[in-house]
Amino acid sequence: MPELPEVEAWVRALDPLVSRSPIASARSGHVATLKTFDPRPSALEERRFEGAKRRGKNLVLPTEDGELVLRVHLMSAGRLRYVPAGKKGPARPMFEVRFADGGELVLTEAGKKKRAGVWLVTPEQLDEDLAHLGPDALEVDATALAAILGRERRQLHPLLRDQRALAGIGRAHANEILWEARLSPFRLSTDLADDEIDTLATTIREDLERALELRIAGKGDDVVYRVHGRFGEPCPRCGETLRRVDFEEHTITYCPAEQTGGRILKDRRLSRLLR
Repeated sequence: MPELPEVEAWVRALDPLVSRSPIASARSGHVATLKTFDPRPSALEERRFEGAKRRGKNLVLPTEDGELVLRVHLMSAGRLRYVPAGKKGPARPMFEVRFADGGELVLTEAGKKKRAGVWLVTPEQLDEDLAHLGPDALEVDATALAAILGRERRQLHPLLRDQRALAGIGRAHANEILWEARLSPFRLSTDLADDEIDTLATTIREDLERALELRIAGKGDDVVYRVHGRFGEPCPRCGETLRRVDFEEHTITYCPAEQTGGRILKDRRLSRLLR
C-alpha cells in the first residue's frame, strides 16, 4: 500500500500539473470506485483544481473556488498519474479527469480487488470524513509521540499503522522504523523509556524524510526498503537473518538479534507469539 513518502511524492509532482488548466470532464470508470453520489463528477466541469495536497495517505485536490474537493485513497494497488496532452493513457481507468489542455489525471488499479476509492465532497464534508486521522507522522515530535504512546497499552507495530493514532505510516514503514530504532514490533507502547521515545520520534521523521527523497528521485521499493519484505536476507547492520511473522494481510519483518533479544517470534497463524 502506498504510504506517506510515496503519496507525498505524487502530490508534489501532481500539484503544478493539475492546476494549470480547467477541467473539461470527470467520470468514474468502475462502479466500485466512486464512493459518493452527490455531487456528481460532472460538477467539476469548468472548474480548476487549486493544486494537490495530502491528508495522511489521502490525495486531496480542492477546486480553486473552494466549493469542492476530490479525495483519492489508493489502498493497496491504486496508482494516480498525469498523462500529458498527446500521450496515450490507460484504456480503462478506474477514474479519469480530463483537462481543457488535453492532459488527463487517471486512476488505475491492478488486481481483481477494486479497493481504491474516490470521493467528491465539500471542504466541510472532507473535514468530517477525515476527522478521525491522527497527527501527520512527519510532524510529530517526541512530546506528541509520548502522548500517543501513553493513551493505551498497545503493541508498537499495530499502533504505528493505526491512522487514528498517527497518520501516514503503514506496514512497510512500521517495519523500517522499528528496525532502525531497534525496537521489537510487539514491544508495548507504555513500556518505553523517555530515551526510547526520543529515539522513536527521531527515527520516524528520518525514515520518512529519507524515503520521501528517494521517492521524489523515482526510486522503487528495492532501494527505499532496507528490511521490509526482505525476510530470509541478512540484516543490513548485523548480518543476522531477518525473520517474519505472517498475518492474513501483512507481514512483519524484524531482526531477532537487534529487536527481540535473539528471540524468534512464532508465526501468528500457527501459534501464540513468544513474548
